[in-house]
Formats: sequence, structure tokens, C-alpha cells
Amino acid sequence: MRKPATVKALEELGRVRLSKTFFMRDFLYSEIGNFHGIPNIPEDPELAITVGKKLCEELLEPLQDEFGRIAVRSAYRSCEVNGFGAERQKAGKSGYTCASNASNYAGHIWDRRDSEGHTGATACVVVPWFADRFESGADWRSLAWWIHDHLPYSTLYFFPKLCAFNINWSGAPERRIDSYINPKGCLTKPGMPNQDEDHAAWYMDFPSRS
Repeated sequence: MRKPATVKALEELGRVRLSKTFFMRDFLYSEIGNFHGIPNIPEDPELAITVGKKLCEELLEPLQDEFGRIAVRSAYRSCEVNGFGAERQKAGKSGYTCASNASNYAGHIWDRRDSEGHTGATACVVVPWFADRFESGADWRSLAWWIHDHLPYSTLYFFPKLCAFNINWSGAPERRIDSYINPKGCLTKPGMPNQDEDHAAWYMDFPSRS
């Protein structure tokens, strides 16, 4: 599949089903692209679809099965969209939180391999069920540890608003969790004692829909 060059071709890309409940169109919305008129379209649709299916089937669908519907806040970014956001971020403009293109390859930029040749895909999502609990004082680490113990994620990064988090699928998973929510910093990564501990006490009151 080539990069869409017509509305019809873009519609066809959007109709590609990535998993039971997700379609490619669900991941192409961009506030930066919308506001500044920059198309958020993959250069390599086939690679974007391949890694998008992994992200959805192995991570997002299991999250929905367990906690109910999840909301996608930000997902695929074209190099043009991400690069523009990164330049605005570098210039100190508020509202632009994009890292460099190179650091987002196999992350938010699904259709590029990273510097080591690995593929990957990131989506920033909100779990509404947990967002309500978080607003009432729940600790973000309970959700982080549940994901760590149940899903084959590569990296997680948690944010204060709605307890949204970046969740990444990678062909070479890191198994690392970081957060901007207190306690800030790295929660776990390979080599830390807590990486393989029993974390069940953190989420004993979580319901199971599976």
C-alpha cells in the first residue's frame, strides 16, 4: 500500500481493521495536524498497519477487555507533524509536547524503525474507569503494576491529566515504566529489584471483565 494521495485512498487506509474494535482511522487524529493544516498520513502505510495491529491486539484490546472502553488521546504522528511539534516545543511554545523525530521512531512515528532497526508503535490513552478512581485519590502505580504483570508492553509513561499514559509495543520490549505523577521518575526497568516482584497487592480491588 502506497502513501494515500487522494481522499478515497485515505478513506481506505482509515477502514483498515487493526483488531476486534480498532481501525486505523482511530489513530490518525492530531490536534497539531488539525490546527496547523499538516496531514497526519503515514509514508509507509504497510509498516504502520503491521505495528498498529500489534499495539491493538496485544495491548489495547486486553486493556478494554479488563477495564471497559479506553480513549485514545494521541497515537500515530507523521514525521511532518511530530517534527513541527518538536520545533515548537524546542522554541518554548506551550501545548507542544513532541520529542524529536529520531526519538519517536518506532514510538509515535509508527512507520519508521528506530536507530537499532526495531519496529514499534505508541498510543497515549486514558482508561476512564481508572481516571475516575485517580481523581478520587487512587495511586497511578496500581494501574502501572497491573499492566506490567499482565501485558507485553515495552514502555509506559504516565501523565497527571486524567492519568493518561503512553503505552508502547515494540519488537524489542524494554519493560520500563516512568511517570510525571508523584512519585516521579522511573518506577521500574530491567535490573531493578521490583521488576519481578509480586505486585498483586497493588490491584487486588480491580474488577475483572474477562
